[in-house]
Amino acid sequence: MSRESVAVVLMTKNEEKRLAHCLDQVKGWADEIVVIDDESTDRTREIAQGYTPKVFVHKSEDNHDRQWNLGLEKASSEWILHIDADEIVTPALKKAIDRALTKPNGVCAYDLMRLNFFLGRPMRHGGWRHKHRILFRRTLSRCTGQGIHVRLQVEGKIGFLNAEIEHRPFQSFSQFIDRQNHYTTVEAEVMLKEKGRLPWKEVRRQMFFRPWKLFWKMYLKQAGYRDGSTGFFFAALFAFFHHALWAKYWEKAEEAA
Repeated sequence: MSRESVAVVLMTKNEEKRLAHCLDQVKGWADEIVVIDDESTDRTREIAQGYTPKVFVHKSEDNHDRQWNLGLEKASSEWILHIDADEIVTPALKKAIDRALTKPNGVCAYDLMRLNFFLGRPMRHGGWRHKHRILFRRTLSRCTGQGIHVRLQVEGKIGFLNAEIEHRPFQSFSQFIDRQNHYTTVEAEVMLKEKGRLPWKEVRRQMFFRPWKLFWKMYLKQAGYRDGSTGFFFAALFAFFHHALWAKYWEKAEEAA
């Protein structure tokens, strides 16, 4: 019995350095590849067109739900595997998906594990190896929310796939800082729109006390120290950018007052 069809869907933005390696891993395995490109200014679209005719340009304006849902609309396969150009679909993951989709069992989406790498090292502790819902039935799923951190709504049963997708988002501290600086700016705008002006007591708690608690949780409680110096730096940076997010929110709230 053959497995049900799978479309690999990607959102891209200036990914010429990583895209080919990502698509090489799924070429010949996926039944179709769909790329939603956010007006890249490098060779991203040219590279993508070497793998699939389904390359569409759509400006996200940092609303990733639009890109997700457009990818679902442009695909025709029964299942979607939604990945980014900095993620690697390993042979083990492909085998696990093939097994899961060979025998229908009523499951409409699968959670799998996302193994994140930071500065080239796998982060197996500190809370950064986590469940990731990116394999789902196309006709029973839709992305909702605003900004960068959106969620997938699925009509039906959720299963678990005991397999990992490798995520290699940052090659340097500078890249991490630049991206998080952008993300926190976008998320601060979404927070102000959704929450309005919060009391200073809550903003102060999030800016000055919550970062220490997050560092303690990631580095000690969730054993980030087992990842060595990389685990320490990651926990510290994560805590700092929580502070930055709320500092930006406070600044925008003051400007809007």
